[in-house]
Amino acid sequence: MTRKAIGLATVTLHVKQYADSDKIVHIDIDQTATGGIKGTSERRKVNWEYLEHADHIFGELKGRSRWVTIDLVDDDFLKLEWLDGEGEKGGPAGEHIMESWVEAKAGWTGRQIWGFAMVNGERRYTRRVVIAKGDEVLKIRMVYNWYGPEA
Repeated sequence: MTRKAIGLATVTLHVKQYADSDKIVHIDIDQTATGGIKGTSERRKVNWEYLEHADHIFGELKGRSRWVTIDLVDDDFLKLEWLDGEGEKGGPAGEHIMESWVEAKAGWTGRQIWGFAMVNGERRYTRRVVIAKGDEVLKIRMVYNWYGPEA
């Protein structure tokens, strides 16, 4: 029932990006669904080191994130459509997309590429995701409106 409700909801992401005292970039994302329902929170350090996390939707998992260039992406589905040189406070020079890898205690893995793409003639924040559990693989694209920094 939770999955069905999530599929029908409009999800808003509240994104905060900052560097800590060691100059490691953090990206904190809090999700809110239609009606003000609290979704999950993502706390990422962009240094390719694992962080453990648990929440009410995805369970226990560990994940890592990093800035990458498109030539480092080896999956044709994940490589599609990215705008070169785009990003809001993007990564180091030339690295304009984010790669995220997650391993869940429930036995599934997920790989995401985040960035900006043109969708139906409009610049949109997009995530392409490949989720695998055993021989089963699911590929999805999530497209968001991007409103930029809050005033």
